[in-house]
Amino acid sequence: MSAAPTSGGLGAVILAAGLGTRLKSRLPKMLHPLGGRPLVTYAVAAAAAVSGRPPVLVVGHGGDAVRAALGAAAVYVEQAAPLGTGHAAQQAAAALRGAAELVLVTYGDMPLLTAVTLQALVAVQRANPGPFSLLSVDAPPLRDFGRIVRDAAGELLAVVEAHQATAAEYALTEVNVGAYCFRGGWLWEHLPRLPLSPKGEYYLTDLVGLAVAAGERVAVVQTDDPAEAIGINNRAQLAEAEAALRRRTNTHWMLAGVTLADPASTYIEPGVTLQPDTVILPNTHLQGATTVGAECVLGPNTIIRDSVIGDRCRVEASVVEGAALAEDVSVGPFAHLRKGARLERGAHMGNFGEVKNSTLGPGVKMGHFSYVGDATIAAEVNIGAGTITCNFDGVKKNPTVIGAGAFIGSDTLLVAPVSIGAGARTGAGAVVTKDVPPDTLAVGVPARAIRKLKQAGS
Repeated sequence: MSAAPTSGGLGAVILAAGLGTRLKSRLPKMLHPLGGRPLVTYAVAAAAAVSGRPPVLVVGHGGDAVRAALGAAAVYVEQAAPLGTGHAAQQAAAALRGAAELVLVTYGDMPLLTAVTLQALVAVQRANPGPFSLLSVDAPPLRDFGRIVRDAAGELLAVVEAHQATAAEYALTEVNVGAYCFRGGWLWEHLPRLPLSPKGEYYLTDLVGLAVAAGERVAVVQTDDPAEAIGINNRAQLAEAEAALRRRTNTHWMLAGVTLADPASTYIEPGVTLQPDTVILPNTHLQGATTVGAECVLGPNTIIRDSVIGDRCRVEASVVEGAALAEDVSVGPFAHLRKGARLERGAHMGNFGEVKNSTLGPGVKMGHFSYVGDATIAAEVNIGAGTITCNFDGVKKNPTVIGAGAFIGSDTLLVAPVSIGAGARTGAGAVVTKDVPPDTLAVGVPARAIRKLKQAGS
């Protein structure tokens, strides 16, 4: 087990030991991707934002994989046997007993609970003389959630698990979301007192009954966003959460000044950042750690992943991954920028081209049907259709260097390592195996220099 959090203040526990059998997957439930990230990372980030420290994560099946994925983002304890939520929470006692005045408890499979909502729950509990407060939502129908049962005065009497509810209780529309803030001392004292359920498990919700029986008040905080109550137990719920996360993310960017022509077909992962006056066209996917500048037009039918897009760029029907575009760059349609590609200001890359681990300098034109790999291309070079840098010799990748203002004729093969001097030209169909000096025309197979070119002003 990792080191325990420092004493005082607020600690957080995330219950993440579920088997996830309904997902029917070899991948641990907590690592299923949502918005491009492992599911559990959302709960971890929200809890850490509220508590100011790594939360205690209760893991079970697949715990080693979860530890490897999250690293130092959490403190880990294990629930060896699946004996219910109350038993799971008790596993955190050694890490938090005496180390936190208040304890926030959430679930790892509820990724849409926000730090803002959790902070409101904590604030209510700080003012609550009773032992804990819980979060509810009035959003029928939520079949699997425990029902909130109140007395005539509106005070909480019990939380009844759905499978144990009477018909009248089952018809209640206010349900327990599954987020709690406890007085730490009370929690650790009462968890061992939980009764065993008919299913042979210990339920965290039975703490309500223990508190009410002792005449103590459990406060209820109600969220007005039903999406926060989405819990993930199967693939249908995972898709529901994905759609809700997408709506939340897209709304954020539209309010920040980004135009989404069709939000329903726009996919922006939470790690992406955009600047105002950019337009996103339908069926565009922005993924990973992508940043997009102002006044860009992206899409339609475009994927941009882990890339930097400068101001006033246009990327149409293309794939950009691990690449960087400076300002005023145009790409596509049907282009592919791979890892390490960099297009400088004003560069253009047209249809059916591919660039990998290469720099296209300012104003470079690479119109169509070309491949550039492991190359450095200076400013204002024209790359003719069908140009290929033959960068791989079967053992290693070799570089190509093209000087400023060079003109590469259609169907040129540049057999690396090779250098084309500034202002040089290659004829159509040339196979260049030797360096071409500046301001020189090279033609043929293999290409040979046939004459010096007239320089401007000469």
